[in-house]
Order: sequence, then C-alpha cells, then structure tokens
Amino acid sequence: MDRGGCQMSGGGPSSGDGSGPDRHGMITLEDLESFSEDQLSDSGNGSLEEEGETMEEDENPDRLLHYWQEVARGHQVEVSQDMAEPIQQLSTNNQGRSHREQVPFTLLGRKEKCGEILYEKRHYEKGHWACITMREETYEQSICYGFMRIMRYICQDNSLGDYLGMTLPIVTVVRTDENHSVMSPDVTVAYFLPTEHQAQPPQPHDSDIVIEIWPATVVYTRICAWFYTYRSLLPSSRAFSGPTNEVTIINQINTLAELLESPGVCVNDSFIVAGYTNPAHSNRQNEMWFLERR
Repeated sequence: MDRGGCQMSGGGPSSGDGSGPDRHGMITLEDLESFSEDQLSDSGNGSLEEEGETMEEDENPDRLLHYWQEVARGHQVEVSQDMAEPIQQLSTNNQGRSHREQVPFTLLGRKEKCGEILYEKRHYEKGHWACITMREETYEQSICYGFMRIMRYICQDNSLGDYLGMTLPIVTVVRTDENHSVMSPDVTVAYFLPTEHQAQPPQPHDSDIVIEIWPATVVYTRICAWFYTYRSLLPSSRAFSGPTNEVTIINQINTLAELLESPGVCVNDSFIVAGYTNPAHSNRQNEMWFLERR
C-alpha cells in the first residue's frame, strides 16, 4: 500500500516543528464502556436505553468482537479475530485510564443566524498525530480499516507496549478536485497523541503508521451537536450525523463552503472529517473542517 504520509496542501501536517439528540442506532466509544453483558445480548440495533456501570475488566471480549463484526458487515468491512483485544481495551476501564481526552483548541469566533450557530472558527495548536493513509474500494472501508490499525497502535502495538489512551476526535483527511465534485481514493486516518505522549510519541510497530507534527492551524467547522452536549455546552442544530461516504462528504463540503463568508481563505482541495463516534457505525457524529491557508 502506498502510505503517502499525511501532507495536506496549504494546511496539513509538517515536519517543521455520549449522548446526543438522536442516539437510536448509534454507539459511541463512551457507550461501549457502559454496556453490561445483558445489554450486549439485547442491543442488536446498537441503541443504549439506559446508562450502565463501567464494564469490568474480565468482560468476555468475544461479545464485543461479535458486536463489532455484525455492525461492520453493513459497511462490507471484516473485523478479524485479532481485533478482540484492542476492542476490549478501548471498551473497558483500563485501570482507570478510560477517559477520552479532547483535542485541545481555542474558540476564535462563531457565525450565527437567527440564534442558530452556522459554523465556528477555532485554533488548534501544533501537535503529534499518528497517521495512516488507506486506499480501499470505498471511503467507508478506508476509514474502518484505517481506524482498526490505529486502534492496534493505541492498544500496545507500540514501542511502549502499553495502552496509550484515547483522544477525540479521530480525524480523516479527504482530498477533492477544485470543484469539490470528486474525492480522491486516498484517505488519511489520524489520531492525536494524548498530552502525556506529545513530548516523546511512542513509535508504531506498523510501518504504515507514521508520526507527524501537524502545525498550528485555524479551522472553520460545522458544529457537531453531540460534541457540545458531551462537553455540557449549549447544543447546536447544525449537526453532521449519519453515514459518511463519498456523496455525503461532498455535500457537506459544499454546504460549509456556501456558509462561509470568505471560502477563499481556506485550502480548496483538502478537508478534514472529525469523528466523535466509532467509524463502523452508521449514525456517526461528525464535524467538517476547512483549514485556513497559511
């Protein structure tokens, strides 16, 4: 596979330096923590009727694996048996290390209309990201297979041999033509290293995963309603939820381009989809990011 790195024209990496409005059919990383054994048996549609206690460390990993396999088949993705341990690690308390760290940013401003937030302008600091570029038949397959390989890196397949901790969002870099009508088959899946590993990032055993330093970046984003509910802030009705595929991503890019007052200040052929839920599930909660030109 052509690794390709994580470089984005004008706005990409550089070596220079819960609960939401509609949870039916969706399972988040937080939801996976709270499943009891009985809930896993009864929750064929992925919904979570009631928050449970944190899953115990000795929970049967085959139940979680089977659940992921069933859901992933809907995206024509096969989840192999060797994913059982990484899935269990991301779904359990991990000796008190199950907290999901948010990728830090500074809010620079918001554009509102009739009391509704249309988009936000944010500043993200420079940081280390673990990246892998995939080229599968579909976008869905690329993000699912890429995320599983990132999961292995997070869960001991690294130079420390230890669980690194989960951060949100997991992002995917997508590339289009200048007219925003055709997507490139190359999709980069990226994971922000937790704060404790930023100074000395653990090295991946997977040679296709690369550690990149992404420079400080200003992004314009449509709001993910679940994200604000999760952070105990006011929810927004501008949610970007549901399946992500070539059609929906192109539609979201064009929608945000229409909302921006000066879209020309942003990179025109590389965009980021920021995901706050498991890529294998159909009702994902996402944000679309435009990157300001430097």
